[in-house]
Amino acid sequence: MLQITTNKGKKVELLYPELSYKITGVCFAVHNALGQFAREKQYGDLLEKKFAEAGMIFQRELLVGNIGNILDFVVENKIIVELKAKRLILAEDYRQLQNYLQESGLQLGLLINFRNKYLKPARVVRIEKYVVK
Repeated sequence: MLQITTNKGKKVELLYPELSYKITGVCFAVHNALGQFAREKQYGDLLEKKFAEAGMIFQRELLVGNIGNILDFVVENKIIVELKAKRLILAEDYRQLQNYLQESGLQLGLLINFRNKYLKPARVVRIEKYVVK
């Protein structure tokens, strides 16, 4: 893990920096190929092809939990990749990914909105839930 220092001087570990970087690079290649106005399914199809070409281990449209949640991608059983193709990312999109992280037990998710002119992947880290006794 890579250690970084926050603007408040606190040292934190960055989860899966190399894998995140590789996934982000593939997402940039997809965005460059399709532009910003394709449909989410088109981005997903090309992303699947590019992940395979890069030799990455992944699962697409993985069912998690018992209420019908479907993850767009899980890469190397470590990172959830949630795709969007909409004008704005809302708090509900971050909440959705956080729910996926809670249900799957994974620590990190990447929220990718391909509709932006410039791709800005967002890292979402699972918040540990505390049980009050």
